[in-house]
Amino acid sequence: MPTPLGEDGLLDVLIVGAGLSGIGAAAILQARCPGKRYAILEARAASGGTWDLFRYPGIRSDSDMYTLGYGFKPWLEPKAIADGPAILRYIRETAHEHGIERRIRYGHKVVRADWSSEGACWTIHAEHTDGSTRIVRARFLYMCSGYYSYEHAYRPRFEGEDGYRGRVVQPQFWPQDLDYGGKRVVVIGSGATAVTLVPAMAQQAAHVTMLQRSPTYVVARPSEYGFARRLQNLLPAKAAYALTRWRVILESMLLYRLARARPALAKQRIVDMARHELGPGYDVATHFTPSYKVWDQRVCVVPDGDMFRAIRRGQASVVTGHIARFTESGILLESGQELEADIVVMATGLSLSILGGAAITVDGQAFMPNEAMSYKGMMLSSLPNCVMSFGYTNASWTLKADLTAGWVCRLLRHMDRKGQHIAVVRREPDVAPQPFLGFTSGYVQRAASLLPQQGSRRPWQVYQNYLQDMTTIRFGRIADGVIRFGSKGSMP
Repeated sequence: MPTPLGEDGLLDVLIVGAGLSGIGAAAILQARCPGKRYAILEARAASGGTWDLFRYPGIRSDSDMYTLGYGFKPWLEPKAIADGPAILRYIRETAHEHGIERRIRYGHKVVRADWSSEGACWTIHAEHTDGSTRIVRARFLYMCSGYYSYEHAYRPRFEGEDGYRGRVVQPQFWPQDLDYGGKRVVVIGSGATAVTLVPAMAQQAAHVTMLQRSPTYVVARPSEYGFARRLQNLLPAKAAYALTRWRVILESMLLYRLARARPALAKQRIVDMARHELGPGYDVATHFTPSYKVWDQRVCVVPDGDMFRAIRRGQASVVTGHIARFTESGILLESGQELEADIVVMATGLSLSILGGAAITVDGQAFMPNEAMSYKGMMLSSLPNCVMSFGYTNASWTLKADLTAGWVCRLLRHMDRKGQHIAVVRREPDVAPQPFLGFTSGYVQRAASLLPQQGSRRPWQVYQNYLQDMTTIRFGRIADGVIRFGSKGSMP
């Protein structure tokens, strides 16, 4: 490993994943637990996670960078809704500034992790890109590997695909040699990836059609926040960033609460905004009026209304309908309409993966995440000395990831003070199970059998509320009576 391991060859903390969560976790760990020996295992050949993996046209975040950015590192670029390369630079700058790069071991995919109560440590098996298997031992396992599979995306199959003469591509595995200039493109899907691809590809393609089974809520937001720029001109960078971050957090929470409290009003407001963008003659009722409530699924953001603008200019269009089959030259819908396409992009969603897809054992017994209950959205019942970083569905991922990293440091310091080696939460029989995520999105429903559960009361509930989490995670007691602590050889 690229870091001193001590005489016993045992790490204090092993972080899995060198993406947004993993780099942030390492920076916070270094700052708050400076004596801890740690390393990062990264399956890919480069850092950045999602922001290095995805290379499709227009790749960007649909969360603003004042909250997707780390709490400890100001976002200084003008665009709040930033593109993928800018986010990747930000992550790598953070790693460089904190000396984290030398702690990362690339090309190491964690495939198995075995917990031993006797030794109070994890034995991690990582497959290296050269075909060998490396073994690492660590007292604490910190999973920052995200929530979806890098190897597989959701890819439905359609009748007639074999006879289609065009090219079919997936955004997650975008071919860098793809020339779509002057081509007719159909993007299947209506989520964040689709609404990003459509305006980006429309700049060069002959025409881009977004083909959706049902509409999604789409909201135009400015790519730059004027109030953020004004604060930057008046205050030091850190102060301006902190104030901007809190303003965005509070505004977002207020809008979310209003949307959930007054769903009909929120729906009408968003639909009216789309109608204003597209003009009175556009069929907003068919293409931009979802059947579900606002925030039953994630709301899609289009910076500066770029997708609406592409539609107004005739560069792009939206078709709502069900696919009957592929033809030689495109896609036939059940309505009888045929969409001619030289290229079809399958923006059909992600395949979720829990704990990086690794096989987990606890004292020789297989651990099944879907049988566990989540503690504060960070630990899983009966899984000792292990925390997973999992962000919000209604706000930026990093807000929860930052809180989680701070809590891990508090937990480690508490265990050091008390001379404890094991921390585990046990499922309480009187807590009723509930779905881990309340979203109705396809990718969540497809993975329902893989996800852990949450409980009907605290601390087993997964809040989609930053202020509530901040109260319980940042300021709540570590020894809350639910976490059990023990020493080597005695699983509590």
